[in-house]
Amino acid sequence: MLIIDAPEGDTHLAIMDLQAPDLESALRTVWASYQPGFARAIKLSTPAPANGGWDSAFNVDYETSPNEQKTLAAFALQKGTSWTIALIDGSDATIAKRGAALNQMVRSAAPLAYQKESFAGRKPQHMDAARIAKLRSFLEEAMELIGIPGAGFAILDQNQVVYEGGVGVRKLGQRQPVDAHTRFLAASNTKGMSTLLLSTLVDEGRLRWNQPVQQVFPGFQLGSADVSAKVEIRHLVCACTGLPRQDFEWIFEYRNATPDTSLKLLSSNSPTSGFGEVFQYNNLMASAAGYIGGHLVYPELPLGAAYDKAMQKRIFDPLGMQDSTFDMARGQHGNYARPHGLDRHNKVAELPMTLNYAVVPHRPAGGVWTSAHDLIRYVQLEANQGKLPDGRQLVSAENLLMRRQPQVSTGNQTFYGMGLSVDSSMGVDVVHHGGSLFGYKSDWYLLPDAGIGAVLLTNSEQGRVLLGAFQRRLLELVYDGEETAMKNLRTRVAAEKAEFSKNYQSYILPAQDASRLARRYHSKELGELKVRHQGKELIFDFGEWQSGMASRKNADGTLTYLTLDQGFAPDPFEFTVTQHQGRRALVTHDGQHDYFFVEQK
Repeated sequence: MLIIDAPEGDTHLAIMDLQAPDLESALRTVWASYQPGFARAIKLSTPAPANGGWDSAFNVDYETSPNEQKTLAAFALQKGTSWTIALIDGSDATIAKRGAALNQMVRSAAPLAYQKESFAGRKPQHMDAARIAKLRSFLEEAMELIGIPGAGFAILDQNQVVYEGGVGVRKLGQRQPVDAHTRFLAASNTKGMSTLLLSTLVDEGRLRWNQPVQQVFPGFQLGSADVSAKVEIRHLVCACTGLPRQDFEWIFEYRNATPDTSLKLLSSNSPTSGFGEVFQYNNLMASAAGYIGGHLVYPELPLGAAYDKAMQKRIFDPLGMQDSTFDMARGQHGNYARPHGLDRHNKVAELPMTLNYAVVPHRPAGGVWTSAHDLIRYVQLEANQGKLPDGRQLVSAENLLMRRQPQVSTGNQTFYGMGLSVDSSMGVDVVHHGGSLFGYKSDWYLLPDAGIGAVLLTNSEQGRVLLGAFQRRLLELVYDGEETAMKNLRTRVAAEKAEFSKNYQSYILPAQDASRLARRYHSKELGELKVRHQGKELIFDFGEWQSGMASRKNADGTLTYLTLDQGFAPDPFEFTVTQHQGRRALVTHDGQHDYFFVEQK
């Protein structure tokens, strides 16, 4: 057995090869070797896509209680009677920090003598009418399988737009179809657009990628003055500075938030790892990058107005992106897709827009409304290395391509640049970036060596399981690859349904033991929480949004309340009953932070 310890000392990866007749026997042998007497119950065991020469693969999660803040899991790979088992035993905080490294080690395992499929050196095929029809057919079948109401997509070939359109409907239960101009919230796809704005400023000599941020924006401040002084412009958008996610603050407290608030939140965040050490995604840093860029263009305007105007004049207008906007009212007018997700009964339903307003104060990181027609024009600029269709150079090739330079590893032959991801795992580069907001999941893809690109915008939480499968199907069509996209997608969808079912079985409805709760709580970071009843239902009201609650008895005797609404399924917010400073309290965790809601008299 090989055991790899994280630097923090609280997280361990144990890897073992063995012979065993089945999964149960293999797991029993490995745990007996790693931790004799291990007796945790399996919470969920589901098949995983078996790629890379394996006959089968399984994800296994073990029961833990929220207060442990611990993950116990196994990833099992089978080839005949041979098994490779990876055990993950660690703290949630360290796993959140070092997840990319763990993923790289676990997912790169392959059977002896296996020759990995690679598209390196293969001649790319044109996305002609026949291949476009196959991609559309795949999308239609996948959407029906997953339960996605609508999607916009478009295709680029030889740097020219060859298809744009839609599949399905804008709103479940209505007939209005998605078309090329249907607007979706594209979420973090905004990040690459914001770094494109920075590229224009580097071209003009108003910025340098390696310039300290405080030289151009003295008000920039993290939790540490020393670290603040070291942060360069490129660090704002590289996910490589060691700053962890800090999303709860802006999800729970956004009613009175502003762009200045977005920058101020960074002053309470400090790195938990060294520069360039690990991939840690931070939306607030990307938000700061966009606002600083807008400020340099229009210093006389407030930060939000300056950013919006700079993006309109420098990016949207030159590219002809007439559907694109940061205005929530305009985004939801006319031809736009409504958000959808699973309700508490595992049924696809329309979601309220409530929580998507949380991104408005931080919109350079994820607030753009756009369409397939518009987003493919942005991909076209990437493919043409900064040149517009009329031949004008909007941004230099040098500074456009600088955004693709690897800044930090995100997994096995995958990297993060500056607001862009690069996946080289199949022997050819795929430049892309995903987007995720409540009821909207999206991605765009560019195969720069082939001159081929695509965009995909969905109006469903469940769209997240489609994004990687769509990329794989695109590669299969371009490089005549082995057709595994649909098979893997079916496996993943089945696993997600099993996860939802298992989690739902552990919930108690209506929520029990509400008498143990105070009527009002306060968190210094997340604001107010009011507890009330609506008939038999328990409601947690956070001001900006509210949700009906379920409850769950944990193995350690603690009680946890879980959100049922707002599209959180299958990953609800969890609030565990506890004590804090002698008062009744609820605690919730985001991996590297603990947030206490404390009773208010």
